[in-house]
Amino acid sequence: MNAGALYKVARGDDDPVPVPAGMGPLDGRGQIGSVALWVFMGVVTSLFSLFVVAYGLRMDSPDWVPLALPWQVWLSTALLAAGGMAMTRSARQAAGGHRAMATRSLIAGGMAALAFVVSQGWAWASLADAAVVPAAHPSASFFYLLTGMHALHVLGGLVVWGVAWRALARWHLPPAALALRIRLLARYWHFMLAVWLVLLAALGWLTPEIVRAICGTAA
Repeated sequence: MNAGALYKVARGDDDPVPVPAGMGPLDGRGQIGSVALWVFMGVVTSLFSLFVVAYGLRMDSPDWVPLALPWQVWLSTALLAAGGMAMTRSARQAAGGHRAMATRSLIAGGMAALAFVVSQGWAWASLADAAVVPAAHPSASFFYLLTGMHALHVLGGLVVWGVAWRALARWHLPPAALALRIRLLARYWHFMLAVWLVLLAALGWLTPEIVRAICGTAA
């Protein structure tokens, strides 16, 4: 469902759409796409917020065992940030009519995103090798759940990346229209980075004491 919603936001109309002089890149259907993406990101924010709240409430239980984050999550962070920067650069290059440069930057962003998913698989494998599996204890279950949900949303973004790459390769739309698609994709990627940083903060530094202080139940 997430991939489908993002696909509709980025796909738009495959027919060339002339952009009259003086019109901004977010006029017309571009504005609709931008608003739709903001709404979608709001829904995703609510989803992950509920998961983080459940995580915080669960960690106050007697059977809670803190989980040391695998080092691969920092590699994942760097890859996600690099992907977003490459896509932002691609949007600027597409707006300037630099097709080859925009294509290279977009491909680099997609490869970084794919590498992020691979690095997450590596992190899960390293935990599994240490006998830290979802059934081991609640903190392990939440780690797999939160990072797995995030990886699914990144994969959904990769579907949209493929649509944007196809449009860029065909170069049948005005540069402003192509730049808009890639800019919306880059916005989603920066959003995914922000969500990821919040998840890392919760998984790595949130403690039962902090949760009690936030909830006003500290002794």
